[in-house]
Amino acid sequence: MGRTSSLAAVILAAVLAGCTQDERTITVGSKNFLEQVLLGEIAAQHLEHRLGNRVARKLNLGGTLLVHQAIVNGDIDLYPEYTGTGATVLNVAPSQDAQHLLAEVKREYATRFRLAWLEPLGFNNTFAMVIRKIDADRAQVRTLSDTERRTVQWVLGMGYEFQQRADGLPSLLRTYKLPTRGTPKVMDLGLLYRALEQGEVTMIAANSTDGLLASPSLVVLEDDRHCFPAYHAAFVAREQTLAREPRLKAALEELSGRFSEDVMRRLNAQVLNRHGRVDEVAQQFLIEIGLRER
Repeated sequence: MGRTSSLAAVILAAVLAGCTQDERTITVGSKNFLEQVLLGEIAAQHLEHRLGNRVARKLNLGGTLLVHQAIVNGDIDLYPEYTGTGATVLNVAPSQDAQHLLAEVKREYATRFRLAWLEPLGFNNTFAMVIRKIDADRAQVRTLSDTERRTVQWVLGMGYEFQQRADGLPSLLRTYKLPTRGTPKVMDLGLLYRALEQGEVTMIAANSTDGLLASPSLVVLEDDRHCFPAYHAAFVAREQTLAREPRLKAALEELSGRFSEDVMRRLNAQVLNRHGRVDEVAQQFLIEIGLRER
């Protein structure tokens, strides 16, 4: 069989496979860190219960750009996103006004990508610069501007996105004259806290709803000059999917406003304490807020 015939066979097989797939299936995606996976699982379980349809999961896919491309391409139908990150995708300066920022990303996502931002979930997961309490006490620092007036040189640890994004490391170093030693150590987000605990780094770029921040041995330095924008969480969905399944938007927005920073931090901590049992934590949360029976 020649190359042309082989290609035709492959295309025909793909078309036939698409015809047999249940068009009602909704696919929930997420990025590759704990909170995203948990929010994706909460949405998937809720939609299965509320709509009675099969929900596919493509959780833990990767970073922002990969997941954004997945939803634009139709590989997933929805995923949780943050307003500040949405501004980065759009390549616009994120506003410090949370309502203005949400309105902007809603408008531009609809215009450019035919994607709908639903009502916010209720929490702001902004960047958080974290140090050990013993170091905070020794250096007498509680805010990021405090670090400018001390002789301590900080060894920074961060994820790849924080290093690369304009609203991450560049914004931090532009806003604060942070005394640092060496180049930042870039690592997987799951390794940051261990690196801080073991002294491989002395300051990490974490997220404000991380479950590990409940530890009394850690201090979040106040961003007193507001260099980081708002990162209010909301589900982003394909307009085509919302039109195909009219009940989807209302079902998803039953989750809107159900979270706070404290609630999200507690849920993240529960996953860690249950050794990664995201499904159990998601189910218990839905029961807790009355969206699922025991």
